[in-house]
Order: sequence, then C-alpha cells, then structure tokens
Amino acid sequence: MQARAMQPSVTAITHNLPYLRRYARALTGSQTTGDNYAAATLEAILADSAALAPELDPKVGLFHAFHLVWSSAGAPTGEADTRLSATAQAHMAHLTPNTREAMLLHAIEGFDMGEIAQIMQTDQDDVVHLIETAVREMHSSVSGRVMIIEDEAIISMDIAAIVREMGHDVTGIAATRSEAVELARRERPDLILADIQLADRSSGIDAVNDILKMTGDTPVIFITAFPERLLTGERPEPAFLITKPYAEDQVRSAVSQAMFFASTETLNA
Repeated sequence: MQARAMQPSVTAITHNLPYLRRYARALTGSQTTGDNYAAATLEAILADSAALAPELDPKVGLFHAFHLVWSSAGAPTGEADTRLSATAQAHMAHLTPNTREAMLLHAIEGFDMGEIAQIMQTDQDDVVHLIETAVREMHSSVSGRVMIIEDEAIISMDIAAIVREMGHDVTGIAATRSEAVELARRERPDLILADIQLADRSSGIDAVNDILKMTGDTPVIFITAFPERLLTGERPEPAFLITKPYAEDQVRSAVSQAMFFASTETLNA
C-alpha cells in the first residue's frame, strides 16, 4: 500500500529531475556541483518524505526540497577552476542574496510568482523585488561579444536584437557548422548562443565543440525545441539550455548568467 502511495511522487521526481539538474547547474556554474546538490535533494527526500511538501504541486515540491538543501549549505557556487570562472565568482560576491535563484526560477524554469514564493519560502512581493534586483544587477555587470549560431533568420534576428539591447556586441550570425567555425576564427566571442540543428543538417553541438577547441573557456547557451535530448544525465550537459519557443526574459536571464559563469563543458554529439 505504501509503495503504491509513493508511486506518483517517484514518477513526478523522475519527470522533473532533468529540469532541477538544469537549474542546479545554472546556479553553481558547474555540472558536477549542480548534480551533487540535486543528489543531496533526493537523499533528503528519501530520508524524510515530508521534505517533498506533498501539499505542493509535485514540481514545486521538488524545487522546494532542493532549496531547503541549498539554503542550509549557504547557497554556494562551484569551485573556480579557470581564470574566467574566478572572475565570475568575484562578480557573484556583489549580488544581492537570492536574486539569481528567483530570476532563474521564473525566467528559465517558468515558475510564476506564487510558485517561486512557495519554493523559496517567502512572499510574492519579495519575489518580484528579487527578480527586479537580479535583472538590474546582472545586466549592468558584464558585457561582451556574442556569437549566434542559428539557421532560422527570424529567430537569429530576434536573438541578436535582444543581445544588443542588453548592451552586448554581436560578432555575427552563422547558419552552419563551417560558417560558425570561420566566424569564431575571425573574431573570438565572449559568449555563444547556439541552436542544435542547423541548416545543412550539421550539429550546433559539433560546431560549438570545434570552436571551444580554439577558444577554450567560452560560455555557451544552447537553444533547442528538444531539451530532453540533452538533459539525460548520461553525458556532459550544457549549463545553460533554453527551450524553444523561448521568451525574451529567458534569453536575457541565460545571457546574464552565462556571462557570470564563463566555463562551459563540451558535449559529445
């Protein structure tokens, strides 16, 4: 009887775990560190099922359980393993506490203000204030050169407009793997925004891996209609992943985050 009662929770956790792991990686800037906190959340739930807050929506409850673990650990970031990520950690030290969490929960994970308030154990007015503060502090802290790899003209122009409005320069737009590599060779970007499937059936992942062999620690944001193909836990995953169709706030949030956390693990196609 107890096993049957637990089944809906197990199913909900399995379904939502990839998104919790995405959120954890964005918070810490590290797949390993993010996964460790996701694992610690599961351990807390196994130790005490009340940590899942059964009165909440299953996804909200899972993220709430994560925040109990995250807050008790002091909301740390990942270890700075490169010069760029060390710079990112220095920027992070000046941000208002809980602002990134609220912004990511809203802009990337799609929670509304009431759900975020439940996750973070605060009220909706505080959530609104935290998000507004995050946008102001993060957008004003880092600017740079952004390269776009996207084969749909309307989407690429839209992304370029958003990036420019944020105060960044766009080095160019590439529609294929070969174009992307050549563009990066001409002008090294500080950030790459990449689609997965490109015009000539080449892979945006392959293009990014080619570029990272030249540039090293360049942050990458992947944009795809099929995020579940990358959120498998079976291979290196992107720290920053936007789902199509995207909202402008998602792009703004991911760009700001990626500029802070500049190290990016490569992916195997």
